[in-house]
Amino acid sequence: MKIYTKTGDKGETGLFGGERVSKDSLRISVYGTVDELNSFIGLAINKIKTENIKENLKKIQNYLFTVGAELATPENDKTKKLKIERTPVTFYTELEKMIDEYDGKLDELKNFILPGGTESAALLQVCRTICRRAERELVSLRKSVTIGDNILIFLNRLSDLLFVLSRYENKVSNHPDIIWDPKS
Repeated sequence: MKIYTKTGDKGETGLFGGERVSKDSLRISVYGTVDELNSFIGLAINKIKTENIKENLKKIQNYLFTVGAELATPENDKTKKLKIERTPVTFYTELEKMIDEYDGKLDELKNFILPGGTESAALLQVCRTICRRAERELVSLRKSVTIGDNILIFLNRLSDLLFVLSRYENKVSNHPDIIWDPKS
């Protein structure tokens, strides 16, 4: 199979089901941002020292592929026959368990903290901000097309998890949270 198809040479791309849309459509933007997030998570995995965090992030990368496939598949009679997996509730309930596990090992958060610390923690904060952008874009997309609630909830929980994992990475590296000082 060739990598290039030439079907996008005029600024359009195909959705699952065959519909052609402009590459600057909001739907394409959302799943492009999800893809960007997935790529940055891959980069973060290479810098993280904690094995169970790496394994959890690899699992999340697979979840993000499911999310991307759902976003690339408009809900209509034609696509119902494709049997594309939709984002299940278990995706975000599993993230909630991870959040509780790692947050339970951290000091209580009493201040706003700045992104940074170790390289792995900083990368997880970059992932968090990309995830928040995907969430904002999805909210906009949902104003014009039907998208299930589970993706939005999943992205919301994922950004929370990435924040907690960033703090945890700093903690296990003996790097304290960087407290925001509005006077500096």
